[in-house]
Amino acid sequence: MPKYVIEREIPGAGRMTAEELTSVADTSREVLRQLGTQIQWVHSYVTGDKIYCLYIAPNEELIREHARLGKFPANRISEVTSIIDPTTAEGVVEA
Repeated sequence: MPKYVIEREIPGAGRMTAEELTSVADTSREVLRQLGTQIQWVHSYVTGDKIYCLYIAPNEELIREHARLGKFPANRISEVTSIIDPTTAEGVVEA
C-alpha cells in the first residue's frame, strides 16, 4: 500500500502545548475510525510552522478526505517512492 508524506502549514505548530497536540491527535484518530481500515497514520513531525505526517493509504483522495473531515490543512501530499537510511549503502532498500 502506498505511503504519503503530508505537509500541513499550521502557524505556531512548534509552540503547541501537549494538550493542543493531544487534541489534534484525538481528532485525527476519530476521523480515521470513520474512514475505516484502509488509511493509517504512522507518525508526524512537528516543526516551527508545519507538521509533516506519514500515512499509509490506497490513494491521495483518501488522505484529502481525512484532512477535510478533520479540518486539517493538507498543503502538499507526496507519495513516497523509496526510503533510504544508513543501511541503503549496504544494498538494503525498503519501500
